[in-house]
Formats: sequence, C-alpha cells, structure tokens
Amino acid sequence: MNLYPEQNQNILIVDDIADNLRVLSNTLNKQGYKIRCAKNGVMALKAASKILPDLILLDIKMPDMNGYEVCQKLKTNPLTKDIPVIFLSALDDVLDKVKAFEVGGLDYITKPFQVEEVLVRVKNHLALQSAQAKVCQLNQVLEQKVQERTLQLELSNQKLATANQQLKQEIVERQKVEQQLIYDALYDGLTGLPNRNLLMERIDRAIQYSKRHQNHLFALLFIDLDRFKMINDSLGHLVGDKLLIAIAQLLPEDLRNTDTVARLGGDEFVILLEDIHSLQDVTYVSERLQEKLKMPFNLDGQTIFTSASIGIALSNTDYEDSSQLLRDADIAMYRAKEKGKARYEIFDQTMYLQTLQTIKLENNLRLAIERGEFVLLYQPIISLTSDELVGFEALLRWHPTQEDFISPVEFIPIAEDTGLILTIGEWVLKEACQQLRTWQQKYPSRSQVADLKMGVNLASQQLQEPNFIEKLDRLLLETGLDGDCLRLEITERVLVLTDFVDQPL
Repeated sequence: MNLYPEQNQNILIVDDIADNLRVLSNTLNKQGYKIRCAKNGVMALKAASKILPDLILLDIKMPDMNGYEVCQKLKTNPLTKDIPVIFLSALDDVLDKVKAFEVGGLDYITKPFQVEEVLVRVKNHLALQSAQAKVCQLNQVLEQKVQERTLQLELSNQKLATANQQLKQEIVERQKVEQQLIYDALYDGLTGLPNRNLLMERIDRAIQYSKRHQNHLFALLFIDLDRFKMINDSLGHLVGDKLLIAIAQLLPEDLRNTDTVARLGGDEFVILLEDIHSLQDVTYVSERLQEKLKMPFNLDGQTIFTSASIGIALSNTDYEDSSQLLRDADIAMYRAKEKGKARYEIFDQTMYLQTLQTIKLENNLRLAIERGEFVLLYQPIISLTSDELVGFEALLRWHPTQEDFISPVEFIPIAEDTGLILTIGEWVLKEACQQLRTWQQKYPSRSQVADLKMGVNLASQQLQEPNFIEKLDRLLLETGLDGDCLRLEITERVLVLTDFVDQPL
C-alpha cells in the first residue's frame, strides 16, 4: 500500500488549543496534505459541509460542543456521514474510548500524542479510504465494459474479493476490540471479578427491585484485608497481587450464582448477597469468610497469613442509590478495624452520625490554629526530694469558644490520622519554647528560673520527619532558648508506631 499522500488530500483539524493546531498543521503540511483548522465544533461543521475533507482529526474536550456531539452531527448529515473521524483526546478512560467508537469514530489517539503515530494512522486511514474509492470507481468502469474486458473483470473481482476479506477481518478485529473495551470497563483486570462500575449497577438494580418487592432482602459485605500494605511493602507487589488473586478465587466459594463478588481496588472487596431470609444468613457468611481468610495462603513456596475486617449494610427502603449502601458498609468496616480487626460489624445509624461528627470535628480542627483556638497550659513539675519547682509540662487544650472545650482524647487521634499533628506539634513546640524563654528574660536575677525545663510531648509523625532535627535547631535559634532547657517526651504509643513505620493500623 502506498503510504505517501495523494494529491489534493484534504484534512480538517478540530482543536480548541492553538498549539495543538499549529503542531498538527505544520507536521501534516510537510507531508503534502492540504490542511484546514477549526477551533470549535460549530466552525468544524461549517468547514466540513463547505468543502468535504478526506479525514477529520477531532478533539473531544471543547467548549460549547464536545467532540462526541460534533461526530454525531457529522454522521447524521448525508454529505459528511462517510468522512472518517479520528479522535484526539487526553481522556484515557475505557468508557471514553467506547463512546468514541459508538458515535462513529474510526480511531482514537490519546494525548499527549506522538507525531509519528498520528502520521502513520492518518496515512493508513487515507490509504484505506482511497482504496475503497478506487474499488467503487473500478466497479463502475467494469459494469460499462463488461463485454469488452471480461478478463480484467475477473481480475478485478479477485482484487475486490481480497479487499472484502480484509475488510471483514478488520470488522472482526474491531468487534474484538470493542468487546475487550466493554469487558475492561466492567471487570477488574487483575482478578477478573466485577469492578466498581458493574457492582454499583447491580446494587442499584437490587435497590429498585426491593422497592417493588418488600420481601426481597439483600445485604452488602465490605471486606478490607488487615495489614495488606505490610505484605506489599515487605514481600513485594508481585506477591501482593498473587494474594489478591487467591482471595478473589476464595471469596465466591460456597456462594450462590445470584450473589456478586467484586473488587473495588487495592485490597477492598465487596459481596452483594441477594434474596436473603434473615440477618443470620449474612452473619453466617461473614463468619465463614473470616475463618477461610485466616487460613494460610501458599504462594510460590511462601506462606502468607492474613485476615479481614468486614462491614455489613442491610437493605432497607431508605436507600435510594448504590453509593449510600456502599458508604454505610464502608463505615461499618472501619468500625470493625477500630475494634481490633479480623471481625465484622453491622451498620447502624449511630455509626453514620458519629462519622459525620468526626468529619465536622476534622474540618474545625483544620482551622483551629488559624483561629487561635489552641492554648497551652503549663503543669508544674516539683522535685520529690527538694520540693522545688524544676520545670513544666506543656499541655495542649482546644477551646473553639470560651465556653466550649474539646478533650485531647477526641481531637489528637484525628490530628494524627489526617497529618494535622505535624502543624499542631510544630506550633506547640514553638509556643512552649517561647514561653519558657519569656520567663527567663522576665526574671533574669532568679538563678532557678534559668534551670527550669520545659517538657513537650511529640507525635510519632514528628519523629518520622526527615528534617525534624533541622526544624528543632531553627526553632531554638529563633526563640533563643538553650536546648538543655527543652525536654522532648514520647509515649508508649509513639514507640510502638515508630517501631512499625508505614505499617497499617
């Protein structure tokens, strides 16, 4: 096949980004094509109707009218319906590509594109279009001269048969590609289980069915492996993937064909149990699954032990869509982890209200320093031998209002989980050092003041910061406090967390 552009081949480029138009236009001009450009869908439709292009390179994300809409309008217009369209887009989702083919696109190139790839695809599609046009022209000639050129007709028929066979093969290949795209959009690539898209569709279907049939009960089991990150980090992602595959094969065992086992991603799995009779059916399945997951997995000679925390959400008429049911099962799963892992918890409304309260507390916590809501109390430390004051311990307190008070027991765990403890801890260190230095400057004549020590509690995240020592040195320099006057205190929890850095809780 001749891949060089034939004379007068016309290409229309549609893109709202001037740089893309310039790069494609210059590149294709150098190859001998006649190029026209359009910056939006309206201009593209007018340009295509005025002078029919041999090929259109079409961007998807454009203002006012996107590429899908432009392609649909081209395909509904008898004048432009046969113009081949190649989509150029930064959208790389499988569903985006499926939609591109559904609206009539001939090909799909992902941005950022390689110029060489664009050239090859443009040449191939133009060559195919040119070949088809020549076949049609040849058929017309042969029909007029059938009596005079019988031999040429037979040869042409052979060529046409070959071209038709190639076209059929291309159609078959395209159908395979489309089927694969649909499969990829609905199933997990690693385990072969249904993915989130298919799961949500089936949950929505179950919700709607239960609204029409009050006796139809179903439940959702949200399964999260305990300490899976530790397995990935210590044994490698390849072993972690093999474990996920093994678990994906184990979960459907003993379940019915009407039940759905899906993988959301990472180490999260979901089971949709349909047409159950009572809560006892669900707890029985959960207990059986946990017992199975506690059994050792032998992966290429390596024995792996794991467990899972399970959150259960039961169907009721209050649910309107799948996201609500999945949210509640997820909340119950996290409650199971908080209570010690390797167990299951059943969702109730109290869990949801507590989650909302935690979210509200976290949002307020993010603004607490900016609003000046934190205060430090300084607890005196008295020597038991001399009964003299030897120092202070800085105690953090949060007062959102003058009357309100939130215990550190409530907000410190949230600060540690969200990483806000780093900002809070830095503020505490600075305030405590500054206060002790202020006292030293205020009472310079009292020698015992210069010997006082300030104790400040540290969080595990602060100790794990690579530049913690540099920050501490800079803080002492800024406040003017002697480092011998500062006592950094750590708790048993800090020692445990530091011993297992990056391990999931």
